[in-house]
Amino acid sequence: MKLRKIITLVEETRSEMGQAVAPPARRALAAAVIENPFAGAYAEDLSELIETGAELGTLLGEEALSALGCAAGEIEGYGKAALVGELGELEHAAALLHPKLGAPLRAVIGGGKALVPSSKAIGRAGEILDVPLGHKDAAYVRSHFDAMRLRLPDAPRPREIVVAVALQQTGRPLPRVGGLRHDEIEGGDGLR
Repeated sequence: MKLRKIITLVEETRSEMGQAVAPPARRALAAAVIENPFAGAYAEDLSELIETGAELGTLLGEEALSALGCAAGEIEGYGKAALVGELGELEHAAALLHPKLGAPLRAVIGGGKALVPSSKAIGRAGEILDVPLGHKDAAYVRSHFDAMRLRLPDAPRPREIVVAVALQQTGRPLPRVGGLRHDEIEGGDGLR
């Protein structure tokens, strides 16, 4: 993996619409800007990106967890995303995100039964990358349906990919649209 840089972002919302948020809603994003080894040419075998995804699951998970400054057991949700530069293809993002990134990410936070929400896109430097978030053990916990946004003025360049992981300690600030709550989950099947 040829890594150009790592970006870390932490959000802590303490009040919303004049209402206190207690405890504060906390989440963090860690992203890597890497060279795309397959930019500009079709390749049948994307195993190099698959292995890079495994490395990034650990690296970015640790970066985001460190940025939050909490114990792994305090993480309630996660997500992942990739923005491929113009000389790449969506399958490059899929190779990074799907086969092997999830297991190392789960290892960093001590588990997770639900699928890791993901998004993929192709774009230029300065475009927004949305990283979807969901509860790590129960996909139907609506309070944790969220996203973090990242915009980098210099990435991805045409031969690069931005890969991001987001972690959340809580759901959205002041959730009130019903559904399964964090304290009601069974966590057995990744759904409820």
